[in-house]
Amino acid sequence: MKPCAIVLLNYNGETVLPTFLPSVVNHSSHDLWMIDNASTDGSLDYVRREFPQVNLILLEINHGFTGGYNFGLEQLRGQYAYFILINTDLEVTPGWDRGLLHFLEENESYAAAQPKILSWKDKSYFDYAGAGGGFLDAFGYPYCRGRIWSHLEQDQGQYDDSLEVDWASGACMAIRASDFFAQEGFDLDFFAHMEEIDLCWRLRQSGKKIGYLGSVTVYHLGGATLDRGSARKLHLNIRNSLSMLYKNVGILRFIGVFLVKAALEALAALQYLLKGQAGFAKAILSGYSDFLSSSKKKQLPKVPIQKGNSTGPVHFIFGHQLFRGVKKFTDL
Repeated sequence: MKPCAIVLLNYNGETVLPTFLPSVVNHSSHDLWMIDNASTDGSLDYVRREFPQVNLILLEINHGFTGGYNFGLEQLRGQYAYFILINTDLEVTPGWDRGLLHFLEENESYAAAQPKILSWKDKSYFDYAGAGGGFLDAFGYPYCRGRIWSHLEQDQGQYDDSLEVDWASGACMAIRASDFFAQEGFDLDFFAHMEEIDLCWRLRQSGKKIGYLGSVTVYHLGGATLDRGSARKLHLNIRNSLSMLYKNVGILRFIGVFLVKAALEALAALQYLLKGQAGFAKAILSGYSDFLSSSKKKQLPKVPIQKGNSTGPVHFIFGHQLFRGVKKFTDL
């Protein structure tokens, strides 16, 4: 068995690959694979022509982030001990993959880890997706060191440490292959967004840890497949957040969380309507509708074991921002 495969998931990445793929090829020490979600642009021709050393796995339809990785990595089962999953809009730095792999090899209790993720557009600031390590509050809202909601901190070395976190970003995640397959990978119902947080939660429920490694830095563009401010992404985040909570907390706790989230997000939908952004209000409502129609097919959630609890210092991130004006992790 080989030590590690670096695996990119591509869907119509012709515009980003020429900018980002060269760094991955030049600075990586392990086998490179690209799973293609039935792209219709010239991205595959570009990879075949410019980087023939990148191995291709071709899927017949677009399965989204979850299915793309699940079905693609299944073809690599038994060949590698570790996977490093990265977005096609990620710039890496020398030794990045060796650093992540060494961390997991030296810390057997950890199933997955992410590096420090900075913004490619302004490399002095943290990126939205993962930043300096991800956490969850009591209502399932994700936040990061270096990013509270949409407020990004400047990188001044404050998160160059290593520590246990709640979740590792799907933009760049190193994971043990055995743990990925033990959890049956990402939840296919999610399609995209929140899927890595759900997987990490399930890993923690099984007794494993998730790590952050601040000594390794990568740069992420973000929004290459689905813009961060799109109504479609809001719909997926609303629906998948509810599904994640439904699966990973006890039923009584879920009911309480659901009622609070429904009230908060109904207010958010009303604000969108008042601003003339009906599409975003509709996305919130359709997210709830989609979850309620699909949740009947799922088994009732199990009461989580202690390992599933958040490692973060805050219980309600929305309240900290609303009532205290918190914008930095260090102010929590």
